[in-house]
Amino acid sequence: MSLQPPKVQTSVRLGEDFELDFGAYKLRRSGRALKLERLPMEVLLLLVEQPGELVTREQIVERIWGKNVFLDTDNSINGAIRKIRQALRDDPEQPQFIQTVTGKGYRFIALVSSHDQVNPQASVTPEALPPPVEVKRFAIRGWQAAISLSLTLIVVLVAAAAAYRLWLRPSAQPSSSHGKLMLAVLPFENLTGDPAQEYVSDGLTEEMITELGRLNHEHLGVIARTSVMFYKQNPKPLDQIGRDLGVQYVLEGSVRRDPSRVRVTAQLIQVKDQTHLWARNYDRPAGDVLALQQEITQEIADEVELALGEPRAPNAGVHNIAASTTSSEAYDLYLKGRYFWNRRTPQGFQQAADYFQQAIAKDPNYARAYAGIADTFALMSTWNAVPQNEFMPRARTAALKALALDETLAEAHASLALIAENYDYDWQTAEKEFRRAIQLDPDYATAHQWYAEYLSWQGRVNEALAESERARQLDPLSLIIATDHGAIFYCARQYDRAIAQFRAVLDMDPNFSRAHGGLIDAYEQAGRAAEAEGEVDRFAPNDSPWYWAQRVNLYGRSGRTADARRGLAKLEHLVRRQPQLATPTLLLAYVGTGQNDLAIGLLQKAYAEHSNVVTTLKVDPNYDGLRTDPRFQELLRRLAFPE
Repeated sequence: MSLQPPKVQTSVRLGEDFELDFGAYKLRRSGRALKLERLPMEVLLLLVEQPGELVTREQIVERIWGKNVFLDTDNSINGAIRKIRQALRDDPEQPQFIQTVTGKGYRFIALVSSHDQVNPQASVTPEALPPPVEVKRFAIRGWQAAISLSLTLIVVLVAAAAAYRLWLRPSAQPSSSHGKLMLAVLPFENLTGDPAQEYVSDGLTEEMITELGRLNHEHLGVIARTSVMFYKQNPKPLDQIGRDLGVQYVLEGSVRRDPSRVRVTAQLIQVKDQTHLWARNYDRPAGDVLALQQEITQEIADEVELALGEPRAPNAGVHNIAASTTSSEAYDLYLKGRYFWNRRTPQGFQQAADYFQQAIAKDPNYARAYAGIADTFALMSTWNAVPQNEFMPRARTAALKALALDETLAEAHASLALIAENYDYDWQTAEKEFRRAIQLDPDYATAHQWYAEYLSWQGRVNEALAESERARQLDPLSLIIATDHGAIFYCARQYDRAIAQFRAVLDMDPNFSRAHGGLIDAYEQAGRAAEAEGEVDRFAPNDSPWYWAQRVNLYGRSGRTADARRGLAKLEHLVRRQPQLATPTLLLAYVGTGQNDLAIGLLQKAYAEHSNVVTTLKVDPNYDGLRTDPRFQELLRRLAFPE
């Protein structure tokens, strides 16, 4: 029988090297905190409470999910045990800590001793654990709607209030060069036991980032979704995440459910010492949350106002009701759309558009779904996935509809700016809309990124770099934001800096094609032809139009006329099967081979078709050989770039 500890303990030793701190909810090795997510931590606590005793899988299920749960929990338990073993460096074949009892459960077999070694055989009892956090209960129904429309607001706004209170402390002054406290919302764990519900936990993460960004006060910056989702498949210790993202605080949590209840758990952690500064569980009956939405929103608004010590800023914290939906089905479809939109692939765009359109069919007044459609169609056009003339007008219609329903949606304003810039060549409207998007959501990294690109194309290099740096701070792991930063250096003729930036992107992802393309251009303009040619071979398959466009460009500039002629014939054959790539790839080939008449003709055609190909004419070094041509100068006048 296990001996009881002589006094209440909050920390015990596991074996010789590890310490489990119940009070701080941490596992340490030689004094260094180890990354262990909530589910593995809860399983470890349960095992350590009963050292040497069999803990059945049924006991684990009841501890984690409660009684009468009808879920496939086996995978979740197996994953939790695997993560515990990784943290403890335990070998499942020759275990020193956790022994598997086949078909039954697990046993913690290492020595569990009190931290001060008063009794080496003392085990921790449940009474030694800190009291549970109080759980508020509301009588609502519908687990999907509960997550999407209520729990997000509760968790996000209370967490933001806690973060703001931290900022008020002298010890918590932000270290950011922009004078802001930086916070990351880490991907919420899907503990439903159903991989098909992964988009729900991802959607909750995105909603939290959005809501925190909408607080819009000057002291809090929130890392964008692209960067935090990296840690979904690549978990790292919190101190490393803090360094990677430049944040002082993280919010993490989980979503779980059974047929009758939904649970969301969240905790706010200070990175420098990994202390849990705030934690709360939200437990709700399954059902329709809409009847109590106003009541819950008001309750949270009051709490935030009290925490901040001043009235909330306009547009802060709570979405315009028109941005929300009265249909949980529509919201589920919207979340699926954002999930596929964030993949940034042609197939992902197609799936995203389909889900957004289904959401609108369920709720024709759902503003955020229209904003999703606008984002999707605008990017499909600028990424050469579909014809510009076909989809840009549809993107504009969707963006305007979203703004008619909710003028405060930053995403819709940024989409409208992208359309004005890349389709209308209306630079004044584009700048106005970019500024409006940033005003509404200063933490919307994409708005800063696109605005930086806009400024670069005007030749406003210092302003462009400042906006790009802000985008990078908000989304440090975004490949496209980092690549666009290199493109600013390229257009400013700072080729060495461009090369270094593109290489840094490829260090993160060697397959990111846009960085390969930028690196080829920068090598070529810097006079490093051999390196440019070597990069072409790594850039794309040799049956790709882009591969042959780059090849022909380099052949032409190096005087290899016969090779250029053969390569151009190959390119012309390929683009007949991919006509949406004809203009940008043939233009690159014609410029490189000095076929100025054909190049100018393509540019004139692109302008007439409202193609985004011509938006870089003012600054792109690739066109320097055309700048003295009167027809090129006429194009610049018609584009009417601001002075």
